[in-house]
Amino acid sequence: MTAHPDTPDTVHDFVGIGLGPFNLGLACLTEPIDGLDGVFLETKPTFEWHSGMFLEGAHLQTPFMSDLVTLADPTSPYSFLNYLKERGRLYSFYIRENFYPLRVEYDDYCRWAASKLSCIRFGTTVTEVTYEEQDAVYVVHTREGTVHRARHLVLGTGTPPHIPEACRSLAGDAIHNSRYLDHKHRLQAKESITLVGSGQSAAEIYYDLLSEIDVHGYRLDWVTRSPRFFPLEYTKLTLEMTSPEYVDYFHALPEQTRYRLCEQQKGLFKGIDGDLIDEIFDLLYQKSLDGPVPTRLLTNSTLTAARHEDGMFTLGFRQEEQEKDYELRSQGLILATGYRYVEPEFLKPVRDRLRYDGHGNFDVSRNYAIDVSGRGVFLQNAGVHTHSITSPDLGMGAYRNTYIIRELLGTEYYPVEKTIAFQEFAV
Repeated sequence: MTAHPDTPDTVHDFVGIGLGPFNLGLACLTEPIDGLDGVFLETKPTFEWHSGMFLEGAHLQTPFMSDLVTLADPTSPYSFLNYLKERGRLYSFYIRENFYPLRVEYDDYCRWAASKLSCIRFGTTVTEVTYEEQDAVYVVHTREGTVHRARHLVLGTGTPPHIPEACRSLAGDAIHNSRYLDHKHRLQAKESITLVGSGQSAAEIYYDLLSEIDVHGYRLDWVTRSPRFFPLEYTKLTLEMTSPEYVDYFHALPEQTRYRLCEQQKGLFKGIDGDLIDEIFDLLYQKSLDGPVPTRLLTNSTLTAARHEDGMFTLGFRQEEQEKDYELRSQGLILATGYRYVEPEFLKPVRDRLRYDGHGNFDVSRNYAIDVSGRGVFLQNAGVHTHSITSPDLGMGAYRNTYIIRELLGTEYYPVEKTIAFQEFAV
């Protein structure tokens, strides 16, 4: 891919806004394509991926083949295996006999890939996107004063941390789990800690704090609105739901049906690793041999209210099955409440060119476009309501990018798989 310094007359084929793993994968896959000119803009000064959750031993929930490029181009120099080879760790990874890269290792891999690309502009914050009707180009304005013009946009701004309504204006030093490691030692100096949420991040934090509970002497409560601590469903026929056939099937369903299924399918991509659930139980059992452990695990409990006074959080919960309200008091509060997509403010000037569904979310086409032309603005992730569990799945990132590249070029550069599943989803 050619990437030249912008002049007032420069018109790129596309501008990628935001640089998480999905847009970084797009950058890697477009790099060898002659005649395709693109640039990627990222606010942060360097690549960063969930650094606040680099707990020791924490690993991806998808195998190494779900890297930036392999499932689109196994011969790519930007593969995870080539990263290991260059780092001198390929044989160690082979002997390890574990398909799941460590989270800190995956972040380092992404940094390695980003360092090899000339099309990325770090430290560049997009402030506004406009559209020039006469030239049919999008104009991307930045805080740094640069202007980039392109025929297409690829939005990869990610999903910011979600804070529950009850905590939006909460005083005190509550943290979202995305900042856990930066605040771990401060939390452990408190007499009590409450953890709200039930996904993989919550489980990893609970295990980490429970491991050292007798060293620091705090009380530890883990509260979730889910009826139980759900394991991530990872059976092979279920994994076929991350397939082109299932995307075709799901996307063609009525809008209301798709939104109903979104709620039912959360356990397919937001659950806890089953081995970790067992490790938590074993750790609780081990620590209980010396007497009661100062910890509680509470389910079916929705956070309804929160206030902070005199160094103490008072948290109101509703036990949904019993229909009873209760309170917990805690010095420390961790909100492992996930991430939710928020439409970027910089898109306001071009909202009339974007398509929305009846719920006010982007109406994402099967080809991942969200604009009125059907191939001008593409969306990475944030499409669970249209593309089901494939939207946040790292393993489907390369597939989506092959689709987007085909739209950008008007021809198929990487083969786009159409049928891989043994089962049939539609009658």
